[in-house]
Amino acid sequence: MFYQTNFIKMKVAVYSFHKFEKEYLTNFNLSKHELKLLDTRLTLQTAQLAEGCKTVSIFVNDDASAPVLNELKKYGVAFLALRSAGYNHVDLVAAKKLGLRVARVPDYSPYSVAEHTVALMLALNRKLIRSHNRVRELNFTLDGLVGFDMQGKTVGIIGTGKIGSVVAKIMNGFGCNIIATDLLENKELKGKYGVTYSDGQSLCSKSDIISLHLPLTAETKHIIDKKYIDKMKRGVMLINTSRGGLINTKEVIGGLKSGVIGYLGIDVYEEESDLFFEDHSEDILQDDVISRLMTFNNVIITGHQAFLTNTALENISKTTIYNIDCFASSDDNKNEIKI
Repeated sequence: MFYQTNFIKMKVAVYSFHKFEKEYLTNFNLSKHELKLLDTRLTLQTAQLAEGCKTVSIFVNDDASAPVLNELKKYGVAFLALRSAGYNHVDLVAAKKLGLRVARVPDYSPYSVAEHTVALMLALNRKLIRSHNRVRELNFTLDGLVGFDMQGKTVGIIGTGKIGSVVAKIMNGFGCNIIATDLLENKELKGKYGVTYSDGQSLCSKSDIISLHLPLTAETKHIIDKKYIDKMKRGVMLINTSRGGLINTKEVIGGLKSGVIGYLGIDVYEEESDLFFEDHSEDILQDDVISRLMTFNNVIITGHQAFLTNTALENISKTTIYNIDCFASSDDNKNEIKI
């Protein structure tokens, strides 16, 4: 196979590797780089597994805090290839000080996450989980399964970036009234889909359904707290497929207990790093907060799978290998995070 003269074959430590990724990473790598596939998370204790690797690839729940980055640097790592769009788990200031370069996958498939968001809405509304379980027990009664028409309902979208914009377009197709909040207003959504922009508290007071589509930053952490919950319409549906830290989970539980939050659908959880992507079916669950959430029959939790479509996996793998190629050949890379 022909490579550029300045191309260097990389040895890559791929942390948090999952079986569902193997076909895609292998197909796009084409043996260009030596992939060391590790099913363990990157932590201070596992950083040593990257010894001899100049590149490390990490997933959403890997720890790329300053102490871990310092360890990676000791072992000769110079480049972090994220298999995600978000990078809140990376200390970019520390990376810059250490001379570590970082690249991400900025756009793998906004449709995958947006469609999962709507799937959670519909499953909660029409009580599909409860209905399915009844039918499996040959119970075909309909009591307790009453839902509502989506048409005419007001949907509040917090964050109208790529994913939030797709959700707005889908909900417009349902005949919903859409209000949104964002630092930048999307002119297409306003002109073509009738989206009106408002402040967060006004959005909460008017919305029948609220969906979160924000990155996790210092400013957005726990954006949904008691103050916002107290402004919400009684019986509101709350959906989070972005980052778990956007909601204060204990205060959301308070909202569920009071009935202010009538439905909750989450694909992410603030303390998910020790739970998600692993089989704990034989374990005693130690997390009291998620244990409490699981007692509500108006809550649906999925294990950070909103991204999980073949299109998204193809794009994540393709872009990850491209990012490694660019580093290996010293090419400019539009996906590199400029610090």
